[in-house]
Amino acid sequence: MSRKRTLGPRKKLALLVGAATVAGGGAFVMASTSNAAQPAKTAAESTVCQGLATALGNNENFIDGQRANPDAQSAARIANRQAVVEEIKRKQAASGCVVGESAQDSRSAQNGQAGQQAGEQAAQPSAPASQGRDQGGAAASGQQVCQGSTVTLSGEGGAPAASSDRFPAGTKLKVTNLDNDKSTTVEVTSTSGSCVLLNNAAFEQVREPGKFLIRRALIEKVG
Repeated sequence: MSRKRTLGPRKKLALLVGAATVAGGGAFVMASTSNAAQPAKTAAESTVCQGLATALGNNENFIDGQRANPDAQSAARIANRQAVVEEIKRKQAASGCVVGESAQDSRSAQNGQAGQQAGEQAAQPSAPASQGRDQGGAAASGQQVCQGSTVTLSGEGGAPAASSDRFPAGTKLKVTNLDNDKSTTVEVTSTSGSCVLLNNAAFEQVREPGKFLIRRALIEKVG
């Protein structure tokens, strides 16, 4: 007759612990794999990604404009902006964003935001039509401009500077981030697809940590 071999209490406990350890290890591996496979965030899911998408869209709009209406300097401007585009894409990858996501309609979004703020400003006393304008119809020095516009970075290096779609080179603009009360005064040195784009050095002076978009900005022409 064969005898059935039985396990003592200690051996049963050891087997149970071993099985739990193996199961736990498997769960850990599955969790790690799941975390590693997390999809990149879109502009709608992250403020950082939205700012980078806006910056990418602004630069792509600028390149499209230069190609549509080229002049003697267009090739150099396009080459410069293409380098900026590649830098923005590297930042998208480093920030866990969808690489290449571009807010091509960023100017439309800014206009929509301006429309929302118009309702809030409607209740405020309006200034005389001549106030804040010079004889040429442009904003006078020291007056607020581009109300409702958001501000992001162009990705360009160098000393603090800005680019704009409505102010010529040499214009001085003061940009204040109303979320942290930091401001910078910069000179417009090139053309872009927005009211004002700050280069990397200027944006660092007013940014909030980890953010690539200033939603509440006060922009003033000071010179």
